[in-house]
Amino acid sequence: MWCKNCCIETNEEICPICGIKTIDELPTRVYWCEDCEVPVVQVVTQADIECCPMCGKKMKYMAMDLRPVFPEERLLLEILLNKKPNEYIKRSVWASNNRYYIDGKTMTISNKLFQETNADIISEKLEMYEGENSYVYFNKHITNFAKANQLRLHYLKDEAYEFIHEATKKFDEEHIVLSFSGGKDSTVTADIVIKALSNPNLVHIFGDTTLEFPMTIEYAKRYRENHPQAIFQIAKNSEQIFYDVCEDIGPPARMMRWCCSMFKTGPITRVINNFYREQRILTFYGIRKYESVSRSKYNRIEDDSGAVKIQQQTVASPIFLWSDIDIWLYILTEEIDFNEAYRLGYDRVGCWCCPNNNQRAQFLSRIYMPEQAKRWRAFLIEFAKKIGKPDAEVYVDSGKWKARQGGNGLVAASDVKIKYTNCTTEEHAKIYRLVHPFDERLIGMFTPFGRIAPELGQKLLNEVLVLDIKNNVPILSIQPFEQDGYEYAVKIRTMNVADHNTLQRMAGYQIKKFNACRKCLKCESLCRTSAISIIGDNYYINPEKCVHCKKCVTAKYLDGGCMMDKYLRTK
Repeated sequence: MWCKNCCIETNEEICPICGIKTIDELPTRVYWCEDCEVPVVQVVTQADIECCPMCGKKMKYMAMDLRPVFPEERLLLEILLNKKPNEYIKRSVWASNNRYYIDGKTMTISNKLFQETNADIISEKLEMYEGENSYVYFNKHITNFAKANQLRLHYLKDEAYEFIHEATKKFDEEHIVLSFSGGKDSTVTADIVIKALSNPNLVHIFGDTTLEFPMTIEYAKRYRENHPQAIFQIAKNSEQIFYDVCEDIGPPARMMRWCCSMFKTGPITRVINNFYREQRILTFYGIRKYESVSRSKYNRIEDDSGAVKIQQQTVASPIFLWSDIDIWLYILTEEIDFNEAYRLGYDRVGCWCCPNNNQRAQFLSRIYMPEQAKRWRAFLIEFAKKIGKPDAEVYVDSGKWKARQGGNGLVAASDVKIKYTNCTTEEHAKIYRLVHPFDERLIGMFTPFGRIAPELGQKLLNEVLVLDIKNNVPILSIQPFEQDGYEYAVKIRTMNVADHNTLQRMAGYQIKKFNACRKCLKCESLCRTSAISIIGDNYYINPEKCVHCKKCVTAKYLDGGCMMDKYLRTK
């Protein structure tokens, strides 16, 4: 444990000197040694830490974190800056976001330069000079980097091994899963877990979102070939087409990344359900605290149902406290194969068109994935016009589309609006508008509330009752209805409960799902017993598996009762 106030290490959760709560990691900084031309990661303490471990000379503070700049990106940097090609080939080049360090001296590349530079011209120059590029000097710098930081690497490995052994105590190795994305973090996580457990046979699940970089698919194939003993499963949503969904509900945005549930978490859930049924598993993820503000709030081991996306799993993150430079220290020192996209300058390799990508990533895609980038931009411009943006190209190129919220301008937005009228003849009854005809699918969606009992309803009215699972008392009445202004309608009446409003609100959530479901697969991931499944266009709840926990109709776990409410809600 570490006290930020006193700069001391302690085994206590409360600092013995100042009484402030300690934190579970030792803060680090990156220093630069002029003589050795390497960055050095050191823990911040009261001791004299600014001496190079190789030459013993004083170092200077460089940055909080760094990543290596591979020769491919270095050549791109030279061309961008109108430098002579390979001018920096002998230099030690590193970066942090858009700030580059050349032999320890800084320079910043503006987002405007990435946005306005002609990618086609850059591509031609890269092709012209790539034959003259070389890894000779880069490799020398990396060798020195590994030597200077060997103590740091020993600490990282020892601490991670200890964490992994502790995390796996309650799980058989048959119930341990490695979440593999093809990125550097999941690569390191997989490698360090396999080594810690001395088990090359662990299950890997690769989430192919269909929006992966071509290099990610190539790397996943290469990884599989290099780990023949591993059980390697590919989770892929082959039923949905990304552009078709974008056309319907709009492209994903920073606060509305429906793609994660539909193309990643959902398919992974299906693989887990197929392999493990209702059994609990431990999944090792390559999540790091310093990647984002949201991830900084995670716990290193997480099994709380409100925090875990897939309810069946406990999530553990052995590299949770690692920085970027720690990841690269491990990869380059251990000589692990990795995704080639990082050599080009990408600092993350999730979906290539992700709204969280920065301007540099978008610029790189215009160079290395020109056809895909042009198609995506053309789609975004047409979408901007469709929702009424006056200057569609500026809206797209400035990145404003990433901040889009809700379904303004979309026809589909009306599907999430719960329209109802209060019944004038019965108390605690509402008549809801339906987008589709009343059928067995709608009745099945009320399984979480209790036992469906069609035999007890009034047959002339086609009424179906739902009985409380504990005492078999009717709590819901469902019947098709005719209502002026509604093409299709259903009447929902609550009974024999203390809180009619809450039950009616939950019933409304199921109406919303029936009207607006786009097969995002969120509900499948939310259900711990695998009772919910999307089969074709049908949303099905298996009454034999449902334990009536009501998570799927509780706002805490599913805000608005349906993920589409978030993506299509309008002001």
